[in-house]
Amino acid sequence: MKTTFYNFLVSCLIALAGIPTLQAQTYPQNHAPLVAVLRIDTKGLNYDPTQMGNLVRLELEKTGQYRLIDRYDLEYLIEKNELKIDNCYGAICLSSAGKVLGLDFILSGSVEIAGDMIITHFRLINVKTEQIERTIIRQYLNIPKEVAEMINITLKEFFELPVNIDIKRKLTKQYDFDNLINNPAEYRLASDGPRMGFTVFTGAAAARLGDKRSVGGYDAFPVMFQFGYQFEKQYLNEGRYQALFEFIPMITGIDQQLFIPSITIMNGFRDNFKGWEIAFGPTFSVVRSREWAEGQDGTLYDIGTTQLLPPGADTYMRMDSRGLPSLTSGFIIAFGRTFKSGHMNLPVNGYIIPSKNGSRVGLSFGFNAKNKGQQYTDN
Repeated sequence: MKTTFYNFLVSCLIALAGIPTLQAQTYPQNHAPLVAVLRIDTKGLNYDPTQMGNLVRLELEKTGQYRLIDRYDLEYLIEKNELKIDNCYGAICLSSAGKVLGLDFILSGSVEIAGDMIITHFRLINVKTEQIERTIIRQYLNIPKEVAEMINITLKEFFELPVNIDIKRKLTKQYDFDNLINNPAEYRLASDGPRMGFTVFTGAAAARLGDKRSVGGYDAFPVMFQFGYQFEKQYLNEGRYQALFEFIPMITGIDQQLFIPSITIMNGFRDNFKGWEIAFGPTFSVVRSREWAEGQDGTLYDIGTTQLLPPGADTYMRMDSRGLPSLTSGFIIAFGRTFKSGHMNLPVNGYIIPSKNGSRVGLSFGFNAKNKGQQYTDN
């Protein structure tokens, strides 16, 4: 009797003093079905069935669709009930195990590499009826590093939840333009490839090309074929755009018995979605030149044949077939688009090289393909 009275008195004093007491917390019962993920079958991936099961369990938990049994509780119950689940992937076997574990559903399936695809296949098995209630199969590009994202997308579609359409497209569209998701380091596109096309000279340069060789011209038509090779380095590849460094050696004029070598160095950007690109940089070429002079009245004098120049004449190097090879420079602005046909890329580019002696414009095209196995390291 004294003990009861003493406890009552202490409770009253604590209440009056405002000191909190420990009280039993009650939570509403969770009526969501209890689901477990045991082992997920794998083929060709660096995951064993247990590891893949843990990965799928984590992604399933993110969806918040079911009451998911904890991984460690699951391992304890399996060991306690001495269940053999090493090769248990079918509805009958999994339902039997689920009844022992007190489950409502079991999510099972497989993730495997088949050729150039990764296939995810999941099944939701009703333990009570031993029937497959729902199933889903999805195909993705063979990008093992993105398996977790593939599982996430598959499970969201499994439960009709919204997915990131942009990421899904990058993981499923084989001929989409390259980015860090669908084309990681070991499968990075190497756009090196042949380039060919034509260039058009304008202004004074075109007139000089058309002059007779006897006066230092080339007796040539100012539209010339050119061919070369493009070496390309992608040093940024994020989001929608990638940054490029291009090195292009070219030979021009072979079709008119001329040999005009050039080297172009460009820096540019490419749209990963549409393939549009723009680049710019210096270009250097080797042409035969000779020193000439221009009088105040605009008359040109060949220094090599003129003994006396008029007062105030300005001298400069002019393109001349009788002269010595010399290095000339310019600035190029190029733009274009890369088209895709299967694994082949077909770049088409136009360019302009402005100059006070006559600008040059041209068009080039080429081809290249995905170079799987070529290593690439981001700087």
